[in-house]
Amino acid sequence: MSDQRDTCGCHEPQAHGYNANSENKARYLARLKRIEGQARGVHRMIEEDQYCIDIITQISAVTSALENVSLALLHDHIEHCVAGAAAGNGNLSQEKLDEAMTAIRKLVKK
Repeated sequence: MSDQRDTCGCHEPQAHGYNANSENKARYLARLKRIEGQARGVHRMIEEDQYCIDIITQISAVTSALENVSLALLHDHIEHCVAGAAAGNGNLSQEKLDEAMTAIRKLVKK
């Protein structure tokens, strides 16, 4: 059974909004690598019995960095997948808008 979402091309390899421009993908990967380093730093801080407020500050920085990546990916999704669907198919357009809204709800739910 075929997934309807594939008809916009967004679920095909090399068709995601962040991959439409290879520089975007490289930037995301670099940002995620920095975030990984920050998360390892938090781990190290706990191992070294660092001051709890300093650890919380670093966790906040990691959380903020991940949120920024999520927002950038959401922007790419809207610009590429939602706009592409809107240009081609009204029903698919609504589906892509609903996907975006679900993602936004997940981001703002805390």
